[in-house]
Amino acid sequence: MPDFVIPLPPAFRRSEVLAFHSRDPLQLAERLDGEVLRKGLLLGGRAVVLTVALGEDEARCGIECDGAGEVPDQAMLTDMVERMLGLHLDPAPFEACFHADPLLGPLIAQQSGLRIPQAATAFEALTWAITGQQINLAFAITLRCRLIERAGHRHSGGLWCYPQAEQLAGLTPDDLGGLKFTRAKSETLVRVAQQVASGALNLDALAGQEPSEAEHSLTAVKGIGPWTAHYTLLRGLGMADCSLHGDVAVRNALTTQTGRAERVGQGEAAQLLGRYAPFRSLAAAHLWASLSMAGA
Repeated sequence: MPDFVIPLPPAFRRSEVLAFHSRDPLQLAERLDGEVLRKGLLLGGRAVVLTVALGEDEARCGIECDGAGEVPDQAMLTDMVERMLGLHLDPAPFEACFHADPLLGPLIAQQSGLRIPQAATAFEALTWAITGQQINLAFAITLRCRLIERAGHRHSGGLWCYPQAEQLAGLTPDDLGGLKFTRAKSETLVRVAQQVASGALNLDALAGQEPSEAEHSLTAVKGIGPWTAHYTLLRGLGMADCSLHGDVAVRNALTTQTGRAERVGQGEAAQLLGRYAPFRSLAAAHLWASLSMAGA
């Protein structure tokens, strides 16, 4: 399949996108070389490496497939890359509405054009959210690497490919427990993978639902709480109005921005974020980014 090109908007902010996709210092399934990102994927059970090279005004993309089989659909790959680059959600309407907001206005002025990069697939976003619940980022990344090595597949080029639901569904909670996942996380990950693999939980179909309806569909699965659901809808499906009021980093940022001595609670965070509907996802993105600007 020949390379394909995706136009980039003017003043595209690449630093946050590249930082999001290079959080793993071991570069097990993602490798960053300057502004060229290589991502290992399993598509239809076939090991694929997707390359995204960011130019001045375009992203030049290509794939390397192991073995024989159908070539992945270019429209699907284009959609995937656009989501990975945060191109599905235009920040301009949000910024126009809230550029003078006393709380977020100063952040918008400093971070104009900020976008929300997504995981390559909704399943990856969901399983990452479950993995990272209530632990620090470094340990979450360690667990993610162990999961990839246990259930994923190594591409001939060296990168590992994140497992699809079918691969993870074949494991048992004891398998994941041996990787130092808690029992609750192990059971939830296997349960979710089995439901996605069987079609009982259709993540792609959630994209056409209202956020509250999609959240309900996710939290109906045992082990998935509101934070995991909202994170998945934001990072996996690019929904514009996800309230991350349960996120500790968002609450820390709100505490800083409001000048409070004590951390803002979940209830107050929900009220503060509520005024940014229907753009609460972008509000969360600006609050997350504010912590990086402050050196947090």
